Amino acid sequence: MGAPSGVLVVDKPRGPTSHDVVARVRRALRTKAVGHAGTLDPMATGVLVVAVGEATKLVLYLTAADKAYEATIALGVATATLDADGDVTARAPVPDDWPARLDAALAAERARDAQVPPAFSAIQTNGVRAYDLARRGEAVDLAPRPVRVVDLTALAARRDPPAVDLAITTAKGYYVRALARDLAAALGTVGHLTALRRTRSGAFTVAEAAPLDDGLAARLVPLPDAARRALPIARLTPAGVIDARAGRPVAAADLAVEGAAALVAPSEHGAEEEGARPYAWLDEAGDVVAVGAVASDGRGRVLRGFVPGA
Repeated sequence: MGAPSGVLVVDKPRGPTSHDVVARVRRALRTKAVGHAGTLDPMATGVLVVAVGEATKLVLYLTAADKAYEATIALGVATATLDADGDVTARAPVPDDWPARLDAALAAERARDAQVPPAFSAIQTNGVRAYDLARRGEAVDLAPRPVRVVDLTALAARRDPPAVDLAITTAKGYYVRALARDLAAALGTVGHLTALRRTRSGAFTVAEAAPLDDGLAARLVPLPDAARRALPIARLTPAGVIDARAGRPVAAADLAVEGAAALVAPSEHGAEEEGARPYAWLDEAGDVVAVGAVASDGRGRVLRGFVPGA
């Protein structure tokens, strides 16, 4: 029997790193072919999509998907890491009228198209991880990075102690810890993240997430199902399967895009080729043959091939 392939939707607890979760899955399933689709900080909980075996070839596309969170931001206290795990670096008064200013501050954040990442992040600067520089007490100067806020809503605002609960959906690359810093500044104070729970990662939700316990293999989302949820679908004819398995270009006549999938923009799924859209290519039985780019003229090119029967 071959190594397992599929996707685990893990409900990560507070404490372990995303790498810790991957290591646990590797041990449990006895395979090194494990990766995750979007880091959660140790303090954060919720949906961590873990790809196993051949499904690791989907990580690029799983990671590119929008993610949804519920977050709590405490006002009046700043920390080095911008969350509750960091040392306190500053305290500031919280204006009495901050709840009245919240709507305008949220509107500005919804319109944000660039964000300065936290100093404690994995971004490299001159070949060194930013968090390594920050831990050594060195100055970290990170350039703003493009971001996109899909939705941002206040769930509750409390005065004593001052804090706000938020629901937020963002595109890849957005730091909710940086939101705590920036929203607090817009309200005239400082702040940090005290709770963060990811409720959705792409098509995978917290309702289907399970704890890290025994029986992980039985909870694997099969590779074909995971591929259908990660990417739009294209169907191959038998001749198209032969070409795709051989890594050859696939003629438009041997490749049919399903339904509204043709309308999906390349940027929404991490396209690797200008003017082409990535799709999960399935054979007539519904098994995954490849992830392939489909050009505007309908022709296909293999990006990642899959082992038959995975």
